[in-house]
Amino acid sequence: MRLALVPLLLPTLLADTYPRQPGVDALHYVFRIALADDTGGIEGDATIDVRFLTGGITELALELASVADGKGMQVIGASAGYAHRANRLTIEVAPSSRQGERRQFQVRYRGVPARGLQIGANRYKERTFFSLNWPNLAREWLPMIDHPYDKATSEFLVTAPAKYQVVANGLLQEVTDLGDGRRRTHWKQSAPIASWLNAIGVAQFAVLHFGPARGIPLQTWVYPQDREKGIATFEAPTRQAIEFFSERIGPYPYEKLANVQAAGLRGGTEHASAIFYGEAAVTDRPATGLVAHEIAHQWWGNAVTEKDWDDVWLSEGFATYFTLLFTEHYGGRDAFVAGLKRSREAVLAAEKKNPGLAVIHPNLADMRRVLNQLVYQKGGWVLHMLRERMGDEKFWTGIRDYYRRYRDSNASTDDFRRVMEEVSGQDLTWFFRQWLTRAGSPVVEGKWTYNAAARQVEIDLVQTQPGDAYRLPLKIGTGERSEKIEMTEKRQRFQFAVKAEPAQVALDPQTRVLMYARWARR
Repeated sequence: MRLALVPLLLPTLLADTYPRQPGVDALHYVFRIALADDTGGIEGDATIDVRFLTGGITELALELASVADGKGMQVIGASAGYAHRANRLTIEVAPSSRQGERRQFQVRYRGVPARGLQIGANRYKERTFFSLNWPNLAREWLPMIDHPYDKATSEFLVTAPAKYQVVANGLLQEVTDLGDGRRRTHWKQSAPIASWLNAIGVAQFAVLHFGPARGIPLQTWVYPQDREKGIATFEAPTRQAIEFFSERIGPYPYEKLANVQAAGLRGGTEHASAIFYGEAAVTDRPATGLVAHEIAHQWWGNAVTEKDWDDVWLSEGFATYFTLLFTEHYGGRDAFVAGLKRSREAVLAAEKKNPGLAVIHPNLADMRRVLNQLVYQKGGWVLHMLRERMGDEKFWTGIRDYYRRYRDSNASTDDFRRVMEEVSGQDLTWFFRQWLTRAGSPVVEGKWTYNAAARQVEIDLVQTQPGDAYRLPLKIGTGERSEKIEMTEKRQRFQFAVKAEPAQVALDPQTRVLMYARWARR
């Protein structure tokens, strides 16, 4: 059954400002990249395979950084007439397109990347090349449609000095020594991915191949000096994460999983099938939480990708909550609750610092603001509360159905909401609106007393946050059992019978609701 079909979030008002090309669908990219040790630049040759969804299109627009202050890309040739200005490469489509037609366009270019591809020394003062395209920096060295809405398959053919190993998305196709001190390495990604998930890492690596998990080859790419640390950091949590997420969500979406030590970043970046981790993450102990988060992204953000940047919580909020679920599975309920409480503290602190901020961005234009703690921690809490609202069985059925429907494509918050409504049979419009588009969180002040004559507990609750009341399904714990209540007004009183005076009464004893609570006995 389909419920609440009215668009929830007015997407025409909230969509980010990227200039989409609705008549163009990029299907496949082939990037031929030449690297050298005696220059900070690259030489590129890209083939862009496009399907035209409508007829009469006369130009194809790609992003590619223009030269400024000695850095950027200079186009030196293309298969059709072109103009390259202000970081935008426009290629003539002549004759104009026919609906359903498929064409290929070639672009040759060279230059020094300002960002996107970092060329420099690693912690051991050895030269390395690592891509860091998040969120819209692929354009700094790759001509492409640089936005998550248009996913495509891709190939990298990287030519570099023969002393280097090259890792990239997908499966290794060929390694050829060219006889002149250079080696060409060819990787192919067969599932469509968003632009920023394309990645290459070029360095002197120790490459370790572990036994597969769920049929997926597992690899670790670390500096030779960190070989033993790389095994300790990645092997155990990687296998655990693949097993857990495959069981709970659905099949792993890519041909391999490589964990890669990379210069120039902190934490991790979840490139499809080739996750990059900062050098400091490689230690003599498992990086369990970090690895679980980045691997969760292979499902959420990579396979199922947000349609625009305003819905980035569909990536980061999901990865945050599924890391907590991973923690619950392997570390127990107490570790899970401790993580929830840390996330709650982070949310409340972030909202205090940014009082007008909501999880879903209002028409995001400044890409420097794409991430904040709300899209991570509050997004994760939204899923936790949705799980409570729906119940475990229906929640997991909905999660698996959402993944199945939108794997290798794009989804919006409304798409996710509709799936969960169909599974639960509930209208969840109010839930998504109050937790995702409303700034702030509820502040609840409560007092309780025991009425001996009536043998009941009496509770007074007040929501003191600005604005309307939140709809809050709550539990009250008395030691002998939990009572369910729902707060829908700013001030309410509840009573329920008990057999004897409770030693204590707890508000939200199982940590189910995101709120700032002040709670005491009257």
